[in-house]
Amino acid sequence: MKIISALFLLFSLLSFLQISPMLAVKKASISYVVYLGRNSHTSKPSTLGNDGMTESHYDLLGSCLKSKEKAKEAIFYSYTSHINGFAATLEDDEVDQLSNRPEVVSVFPNEVNQLHTTRSWEFLGLERNGQIPADSIWLKARFGEDVIIGNLDTGVWPESESFDDEGMGPIPTRWKGYCETNDGVKCNRKLIGARYFNKGYEAALGRPLDSSNNTARDTDGHGTHTLSTAGGRFVSGANFLGSAYGTAKGGSPNARVASYKVCWTGCYDADILAAFDAAIQDGVDILSISLGEAFAIPYFRDVVAIGSFQAVMNGILVVCSAGNSGLLGLGTTSNVAPWVLTVAASTIDREFPSNVVLGNNKEFKGTSYNTNNLSDTKYYPIVYSVDAKAANASAQLAQICYPESLDPTKVRGKIVYCLGGVIPDVENSLVVAQAGGVGMILADQFADSSSIRQDFLVPTSVVSAIDGLSVLSYIYSTKSPVAYISGSTEIGKVVAPVMASFSSTGPNEITPEILKVCYRILLYSMIARTGSSARQPIADASAAVATPFNYGSGHLRPNRAMDPGLVYDLTTTDYLKFLCSIGYNATQLSIFIEEPYACPPKNISLLNFNYPSITVPNLSGNVTLTRTLKNVGTPGLYRVRVKKPDGILVKVEPASLKFSKLNEEKTFKVTLKAKDNWFDSSCVFGGLTWSDGVHHVRSPIVVGMAANTTSN
Repeated sequence: MKIISALFLLFSLLSFLQISPMLAVKKASISYVVYLGRNSHTSKPSTLGNDGMTESHYDLLGSCLKSKEKAKEAIFYSYTSHINGFAATLEDDEVDQLSNRPEVVSVFPNEVNQLHTTRSWEFLGLERNGQIPADSIWLKARFGEDVIIGNLDTGVWPESESFDDEGMGPIPTRWKGYCETNDGVKCNRKLIGARYFNKGYEAALGRPLDSSNNTARDTDGHGTHTLSTAGGRFVSGANFLGSAYGTAKGGSPNARVASYKVCWTGCYDADILAAFDAAIQDGVDILSISLGEAFAIPYFRDVVAIGSFQAVMNGILVVCSAGNSGLLGLGTTSNVAPWVLTVAASTIDREFPSNVVLGNNKEFKGTSYNTNNLSDTKYYPIVYSVDAKAANASAQLAQICYPESLDPTKVRGKIVYCLGGVIPDVENSLVVAQAGGVGMILADQFADSSSIRQDFLVPTSVVSAIDGLSVLSYIYSTKSPVAYISGSTEIGKVVAPVMASFSSTGPNEITPEILKVCYRILLYSMIARTGSSARQPIADASAAVATPFNYGSGHLRPNRAMDPGLVYDLTTTDYLKFLCSIGYNATQLSIFIEEPYACPPKNISLLNFNYPSITVPNLSGNVTLTRTLKNVGTPGLYRVRVKKPDGILVKVEPASLKFSKLNEEKTFKVTLKAKDNWFDSSCVFGGLTWSDGVHHVRSPIVVGMAANTTSN
C-alpha cells in the first residue's frame, strides 16, 4: 500500500511544480554541513539530540577550535539519528582542518535550494463523473489508509479542511513524531506531525531570527498545497475564485500526514538534512519533496541525494520534483539520483477560457479564470491604453499599462486593451482597476509566447499576439468599439497531457545513462489520451512531439499499478554498485553507508544497471547490455516488441520470457548498433515493451552517438 500511495504522489508533484517561486541559489559563506557518514546505530537509532553523539561532535570540532565551548557555540545542528554529522558556523581554516580529519567524510557549504486539485484524479482514472469505479486503485488501496506521508516544504496550515480528522481511527503506534505547537499549530489524527527547522537559515543570515520564525505554520502556501495534494481529505465545494468547482482531495485521502518546515526565504541544506534525519526517526513511509538545487549537482554534495539514500535504506520511498528550469533548455533536471522517484510537470484536460466578443460578433479565445466575467447581455466600451494615457505619461508606458500611466477620465467604465509581457500581468490589471476600468484585454507581446492561467483584479482575457492585433484593428476601424468578456471552465476539450514549459528536462547531467525524469514504477505507454479519447503523442509546450527527456517513461496510469506484471527490481546494494560504476571511492561511498563497502573487483558497466530505462549517451559502433525482470503477477509468457530509434538496430535476446512463479527473475540482453553511415548530433528515441497480452511493461530507449566516431 505504501508503494501505491507513492504512485499518487507522482501526479501530485506535477501540481507542486506549477506554483513554486524561483529562488536564486546563493552560497552561505560561513555555515557548513560536516558529514560523518551514516549513523552506525541502525538497529536502534539514538534519539535526536542524543547526548553521547552530540558530545562526540563537540569534541571533534573542539579539537580544531582548541575549545569545546567554542564548538558548542558554533554547532547549530547535531545529526544523531540515522545521519551522523553536524552543521556549524566555521572559518575557512577550520573547514580545511575538518576536511583533513579521517573521521570526516565531507564538508560542504550550507547552500540554499529552491522550491520547485479538483479534476486531477479523475483525469488519472481514479474516479469518473464524481463516482469511484470498481477498478479504481483507491478502493483497492483503501485510499492509502494509515500510510504516513512526510513533506519537506514551507510548513502547513493546520486549520485547512484537507487535514480534518473526522472519522479517522487512532494514530498508528509506529509513529514516533510530534507536533511543535508554537503559533497555535495543532495536530490531530490526520495531521500527526508538524515540525520546523530553521537553524541553517539563521546561520546563513548571520543574525538571530525573531520569534515569528519559530513555527511550523505555513505562511507561503506551497507546503500546504503540496501536502494536501499528496494526502488531503475530501473537501466538497472547493474552487479557485469560482473556477474548477468540485471536490478537492489528495492522492491518498486516508493517509496520515506530517509536515517538516525547511523552507523560509530559501531551503537550506543544513535544515533539509535535519528534517530527513527526523522524518526517518519519526517513522514516515513516504517522503514528498518539492525542492532542490537549480541544477543537478554530484550526489556526494547533494543533501537530497544523501538524505534520501538514508531514507531508502530504511524502507522509505522518496518522491521528488524534477525542477522548474525547463525554459533554460535541456539538461536542467535536478534530483537525478536513481534511488529517487523524480517527476515532471504536465497539464490535465481542463481549460479556463476567457473569451473576448467584439461588437462585430467576432470572438477571440483568451485565458483567465471564471471570475473574470463581464455580463454577456451587455457590451462595454473598449479603449486602447495608448489613447487613454495620462498627461504626464509616455505612449510607451501607457501601451504596457504601467503604473500611473492611464487617465481615469478616459478609462472609467471601459475595457482597456494593454500589451503584456513587460510587467507582471496581475500588475497590469491593478493599473486598470485603479483607473476605473471594468475589464482588460491583455495581448501577448510575442507570437510564440504561451500564457499561464492566473487571476486578475478585473475581468481579463489574455489573447495571442495575432488575435490582439485583430482586436486593435477593430478598435481603430470602429467609431464606438465595444466588447464583453465571458469566462468558463471546460473539461475534455483540450489535448492533455502537454508538458509544462517550465518543467525541467533531461538529459541527466550527472549520469547521462540514467534517464530522468522517470516514472520508475509505471512503465506503460508514452501515448497519452486526450479528452475525446483520441490517441496522440505527448507534446511539449510548443506543441512539438515531446521526448523521454521531457516525460521520462510517460504519463502515469495509477489503476494499472496494482498489477504491473513485471518490475525492474533494485536494492540498496544495486545503488552502491551504481556508485562504484561512476568511480566513487571508499571515502565517497561512506557518505551513503556507514559500514565499509568494497566495490566488486570486476569493472561494472553503468549500462547494465537494472534501471527501467535504457540510455546509451555515447554509442560507438555497437553495445550489448542486460536487464532483469521480476514477476510480481501471475505466471505467463511475455513477448517483446521493439520500436527502434532512428538509425539504430535493436536486437533483444531472448525474444520471449516465460515466468512460472511469483518473484521469478529472468534476464535478457539488448544489443544496439548504429546503422552504417548514420550520425546524429542529438539523441534518438525508441522503446521496448514486454507483454503477455494483459500487462505492458515498457522501457524507453535513448541513444546518442559518440563524438568523432562512425559505425562499423
